[in-house]
Amino acid sequence: MDYLPIFLDLKGKNCLVVGGGDVGARKATLLLNAGAWVTVVEPGELSGAFAALTTTDRVIQRREAFNAEALAGAELVFAATEDDALNRAVYEAARARHLPVNVVDKPEVCSFIMPSIIDRSPVVVAVSSGGEAPVLSRLLRARLETLIPAAYGRLAALAGKFKTAVRKHFPTTEGRRKFWEHALLSPVAEMVFSGREQEAEHTLEQMLRASSTETGVGEVYLVGAGPGNPDLLTFRALRLMQQADVVVYDRLVSPPILDMCRRDADRFYVGKERDNHAVPQDEINMVLVRLAKEGKRVLRLKGGDPFIFGRGGEEIETLREHGVPFQVVPAVTAAAGVASYAGIPLTHRDHAQALILVTGHLKDGTMDLDWDMLCRPRQTIVIYMGLKGLVQLCAQMKQHGLPGSTPAAIVQQGTTLNQKTVTGTLDTLPALAAQAELKPPTLIIVGSVVSLHEKLNWFHPEPAEDDHWHTPLDRPASM
Repeated sequence: MDYLPIFLDLKGKNCLVVGGGDVGARKATLLLNAGAWVTVVEPGELSGAFAALTTTDRVIQRREAFNAEALAGAELVFAATEDDALNRAVYEAARARHLPVNVVDKPEVCSFIMPSIIDRSPVVVAVSSGGEAPVLSRLLRARLETLIPAAYGRLAALAGKFKTAVRKHFPTTEGRRKFWEHALLSPVAEMVFSGREQEAEHTLEQMLRASSTETGVGEVYLVGAGPGNPDLLTFRALRLMQQADVVVYDRLVSPPILDMCRRDADRFYVGKERDNHAVPQDEINMVLVRLAKEGKRVLRLKGGDPFIFGRGGEEIETLREHGVPFQVVPAVTAAAGVASYAGIPLTHRDHAQALILVTGHLKDGTMDLDWDMLCRPRQTIVIYMGLKGLVQLCAQMKQHGLPGSTPAAIVQQGTTLNQKTVTGTLDTLPALAAQAELKPPTLIIVGSVVSLHEKLNWFHPEPAEDDHWHTPLDRPASM
């Protein structure tokens, strides 16, 4: 995060704008809307836009050239002139007095920058690109304007009326949070949006009277995080990620996805890596039960899809045995997501009419798979967690009837900026993968559909040097 987004209370505070043009007028307007008093330093005539603001007694013009004395008593400063030397002088004088200062459109000489603003007071949303792409910020703002009705301000005002009563009714922060999440996701919001505010207030009063201050059993959200790209999350997954009190996550959850969870939620790492299970599965199951019994909403965040090699079935069996409510949110599994981003269709009329998903975990140095079933023609085989056993995998498939020339691919960290795809055949893939120094998580695809990769490959990531997955145990385990 390059900048810390904050909101300043400027009601009744003195702020300084240097420059009497239209740009300065726009900054002065923002300050006035925030309740500030504005002093404008401009030796000449004010622009038409600025002159219109002088009808209020909260705008004062100082008809003089800028000098450092003008900063006395100011809480915040804008430099909005067309003179670069003067703007820099304002910046240096303000910083010498430890005042926040913004030189318009010059982020390199700013102690703070201005975002694009969506005003639904008392709800205010700010969007910033850190000064790198202001047009992009404005485009995002325009998109958000369409998604956030003006009535959100009235909804926030209604919540403010009940703030004291809710605080008295619910002594804990957790209790208050749960009540408001339930209330604001209820028909109360739609009542406000449609202008039925008295009805909304009455309904909210009823909800508060009917609610209990006692903490009951919580709930577990078993949510698939997909193959790694945050853009592939479902809307429902995002909503539950923002509601959970505790996040229980594993190694295959990428940091960008973990960062999308509620920031004040507790986090519980239960990751597994090959041959080293940090927390045994039975213990994970009971952790979920214990946290839910404490009244918490528990997000069990799993890489890929919870019901495809994710042991989600085992976890909800335990939850049901202990009477813990749960929800399951499916996700784009690695087979579908990674293959798509690698330009490899898993089925194709000219290549494969069947798809088989298997796990390639080695046990006692061997792979216990139904090789005769896997090695039939006109099907695609996807192997999860097979990087360590790649040599044996290819050898067994050839031994059970697949030609050594059968196309095969292995994809590292598919769907992310660190995606790397290596294609070859059953004869060549082990050596090519070793040469590429692939690291988990990886996915192996075998079948003639792999031959379409070169033609259909569309995703060409350009990873940044620092764009890596960091977890408590270095990197995610193989998929």
